[in-house]
Amino acid sequence: MNTEKYSDLVKKAIEARKKSYSPYSAFSVGAALLCADGTIYTGANIENASYTPTVCAERVAFFSALHEGQRDFCAIAIVGGKSGEEICEYCPPCGVCRQVISEFCGDDFEIILSDGKENKALTLKELLPYRFDLLK
Repeated sequence: MNTEKYSDLVKKAIEARKKSYSPYSAFSVGAALLCADGTIYTGANIENASYTPTVCAERVAFFSALHEGQRDFCAIAIVGGKSGEEICEYCPPCGVCRQVISEFCGDDFEIILSDGKENKALTLKELLPYRFDLLK
């Protein structure tokens, strides 16, 4: 897949990461979700002392877009790493985020990961080949 077309999306995810509230894990994540109409919604992980109410960057971006009426999505860029440090490894979405993505996106939805040097594009089907889907 051509990841060059997503370089701006990755930059927006990197910017979103700066807004992370992650005092417990010290691991900050940013996400940028591209909608079919070109609108981009960003998110950062937000933690809580009791952990359960913690929310991932990907879900913040998706839920913001959904709240605004968006339902058609093309791709999401995700970056993450130790807070206060440069990104140096890929940060794929957790299982919960993969399932949330699968609720609203098809198998060909692109997930762009960056290690700060290179971008890698994967499809939802590659990351979640046997997804739980009651609507099909």
